[in-house]
Amino acid sequence: MDQGILAPTIGDTLAAAARARGGATAYVDEQGRNVPWSEIDAAADRVACGLLALGFGRGDRIGLIAPNGIGWLQAFYGAARIGVAVVALSVRYRDAEIEYMLADSGARGLIAVGQAEGFDLLAMAGRIAAGLPRLAHLIPFEPTAGHAASLASLLDAPVDAAALAAAREAVMPEDLATVIYTSGTTGRPKGAGLTHASMLASAAAQAVHQQACAADLLQLALPLNHVGGITCGVLTNLIGGGVCELVPMFKAELMLELIARRPPTILTGVPTMLTLFIANPAWATVNLDSVRLIVTGGSNVESGLLAQLRQRMPQAQIMNLYGLSESSGALVMTPPGCDEARLMSSIGRPLAGAALRVVTREGREAAVGEVGELWFRGLGVVPGYIGAAAASDAFDADGWLHTGDLGEVDADGYIRLRGRAKDMYIQGGFNVYPAEIEDFIGRHPKVLMVAGIGVPDRVLGEVGRYYVVPRPGSGLTAQEILDHCRGKLADYKVPRQVVLRDELPLTPAGKIRKAELREERG
Repeated sequence: MDQGILAPTIGDTLAAAARARGGATAYVDEQGRNVPWSEIDAAADRVACGLLALGFGRGDRIGLIAPNGIGWLQAFYGAARIGVAVVALSVRYRDAEIEYMLADSGARGLIAVGQAEGFDLLAMAGRIAAGLPRLAHLIPFEPTAGHAASLASLLDAPVDAAALAAAREAVMPEDLATVIYTSGTTGRPKGAGLTHASMLASAAAQAVHQQACAADLLQLALPLNHVGGITCGVLTNLIGGGVCELVPMFKAELMLELIARRPPTILTGVPTMLTLFIANPAWATVNLDSVRLIVTGGSNVESGLLAQLRQRMPQAQIMNLYGLSESSGALVMTPPGCDEARLMSSIGRPLAGAALRVVTREGREAAVGEVGELWFRGLGVVPGYIGAAAASDAFDADGWLHTGDLGEVDADGYIRLRGRAKDMYIQGGFNVYPAEIEDFIGRHPKVLMVAGIGVPDRVLGEVGRYYVVPRPGSGLTAQEILDHCRGKLADYKVPRQVVLRDELPLTPAGKIRKAELREERG
């Protein structure tokens, strides 16, 4: 890690990286072109000046909707350089979601790519903008009739050195850099206000922890509108100095082709992505000898998945990562050299700078090995939500983030994630944590994905229903799942209902959307 380039703001950190690294490759864009540090830094200056000319300035917010690509980063870095916060939007969102987020955040503009995966995002943006008087500027990526400005025209903007210097100097570490809306697995999305300081703190801690360096190459398919993409991927790479190849959309076959063409040193993805990797026939033949590190997180990681990764890449370290939008990125990771048993059973220990409390339902500190809600403070924890959720009790007066996640801590400080507090169900008086049963079911060789919820039962109050996606061609039956669990789990943990599915609903970040499963539970 190049600690010398870390500055108080994202814009200044990029400038320091460009001064230190010059023509070295920073990114590989979606066309396969190498983009040097000096080029992305110069693009940030031009976009910043273009935004200033349109009347944007420190404290303003601007929406950004596009797949992973160099244009996304040009817009992000340009806005960050002058203190304009990017409201990061998923290309999977549609009219109602985008309209709510733009209105809730108070965005004054929207930068939108034309199309993604065959869907006309720009046309959608036009419909939305017509109903939002505050949204004064709709900026397409490419010059488009009826639009005075485009990202392309911003990139051609003359650099007003004096105006740019004044705007840069005004940006403070505590200013918002990004607004990221929670994935919405339950309820209406809430906008987390990530600051320059919170994002850089989280990225720097991760860079140190995973020993990020200039020799690294990461193919990044985690979406940039999510902390897994922008903080854990882009900003960690900015500080570490390696190369980041931008992948517009995760597709296992495409990713494996990229890996074969340009062997990476780091593999990263939520468990769903890695599971789909393993299920692809090309996984067995692609050369993975270059991989030194596998980072996975975003949900409880099944020990069966970790075992398969270890078998395929024995030379690579595997690190679990836990973080949230509200923490700007990583809070917890397994340490280098972590023993196999802990790697398989825990998400790791808090990173340097992150304070942890485990609090029971009764509001007391949990004992070692006792389950409670995970609270965090420090490191990348954001000041709070913006907009309608600003008064949320997820953040208390002492700065603690109440995550809603349940876990327990052992005597050595390792955290075992037990799932979301809302996921726990009570069967016949016993607390059942679906994450534990999901992990066990996931070890079955015919299982691709699994998700469990509690459903009402007249006798027991609630019972467990587990949705299982079989591996293609496996012929898995529900009875096989029950036989797998009986005698190996406590009787009250054995699923009462098993539902086989071809697929499970996913959030844009690749997490299983349990809210949709609850809606159909009946």
